[in-house]
Amino acid sequence: MKKGLTAAAVTLMSASLVLSACGSKDENNANNTATNTTTNETTTNNGTTNEAPAAKDVTLSLRHTQIKETSKVRLKILQDVVAKTEQDNPGLKFNLEGIDEVVNRDQKLKAEMAAGNPPDIFEVFGGADLNLYVKAGRMLDLTPIIEELGIKDKFASLDEFTIDGKVYGLPFGGYSEGIFYNKKLFTEYGLQVPKTFQELLAVADAVKAKGKTPFALAAKDGWVNGMLWNTVMERHVGIDAFGKLLTGEAKWTDPDFVAGFGDYATLVNNDYFTKGALGLPYAEQGAQFLKGDAAMVFTGSWDANRFTGDEAGDLKGNIGYFSFPSIDGGKGDQTSINASYSNGFGFSANLTADQVEAVKKFIANFFNEEIQKRTLLEDKVLPSMKLSDMSGVDPLISEVLTVMGSASSSWKAFDAIVQPSVGADVGVGLQELIGKVKKPEEVAAKIQASQEKANAQK
Repeated sequence: MKKGLTAAAVTLMSASLVLSACGSKDENNANNTATNTTTNETTTNNGTTNEAPAAKDVTLSLRHTQIKETSKVRLKILQDVVAKTEQDNPGLKFNLEGIDEVVNRDQKLKAEMAAGNPPDIFEVFGGADLNLYVKAGRMLDLTPIIEELGIKDKFASLDEFTIDGKVYGLPFGGYSEGIFYNKKLFTEYGLQVPKTFQELLAVADAVKAKGKTPFALAAKDGWVNGMLWNTVMERHVGIDAFGKLLTGEAKWTDPDFVAGFGDYATLVNNDYFTKGALGLPYAEQGAQFLKGDAAMVFTGSWDANRFTGDEAGDLKGNIGYFSFPSIDGGKGDQTSINASYSNGFGFSANLTADQVEAVKKFIANFFNEEIQKRTLLEDKVLPSMKLSDMSGVDPLISEVLTVMGSASSSWKAFDAIVQPSVGADVGVGLQELIGKVKKPEEVAAKIQASQEKANAQK
């Protein structure tokens, strides 16, 4: 789960958008054929000459967000796929652009979608983001492509990229969110993995009494705070309640929603989080955890790469994973887990016929068992495609997969359900709770006002 969108951008995306005609582009391609192809002549035994045109020169822009130190492995895999695709298809050239994930999702991509000039290939989130782009006619329908390649049924789930039965994006990995914990500290302090929210509070109190921080948290980016809160809220209201917010059947000010904000505020007010969290960037919470300053961190399985690598130091092999415990009286599925396949690649609807053919080559090279297995082993990202071979998987990843497999159900993050503007205001509200400047009831009322505004823009 990640970030949001300003109300102005939502209004812009929701307006009627006119796509530029592609006929002139096809004419230009036809007119430029002579300059984009070369002719190879071969002479047969009977003296006749066969002319075999080489592939046309085709360029594809590809935007990714793998720019952080922790994403080097993921970037290398992408670069290898691009290099192979170029090598196997003379005349094909990819122009890679790497930018910050928040900038891509909240600013640049949304502005490009509104203007009608997105990159040819780009990272995109399924759910609410994708719905806006499909509604605006900006996304390439991939259904015939994945049917032609025979991979439509190979994915674990395409739900978040499927709208009205058509597929508009392909997830490159899955995730689950839960609590990673320091097994050494738990053993030293005589602690057990908590099964209920009250037991979790008791564990946090015991850790705090030893002078350690119960939960590492870096709250500078609003989406980070939404992870733990999302599960707390699901335990209280159930994931279906988030969908009812869009119809008005449920309100953020309902007692169960306010109770969810209240339990999150309890964690804040008990000083279970890192001091000065509001000033810390996301990467810092993992660093705090790996340094042993915090006993636990609630984050996604994408951080398992850090937690199993050299950065883990003495903690390597001594980190465990468990699902957030149940909350007494909650109306949600108390043994469920936030697990989904929402991060993926989308493709522009503006592509020419030649570019679409090149995209097919990229998809075939990226979305296969070899690359998915490599992503799992090297980058510790959960595969989005079904694997027949799970050998060599790191023990921590196996623990994550076990927790996922034993969950009673799984659900997608709230910001893939509610409108992006509402998701952004949730992030702000949680920061206000963390800063202890607003009470749960005040935060709920403010977000409900945002929800009503977003619902009115349908």
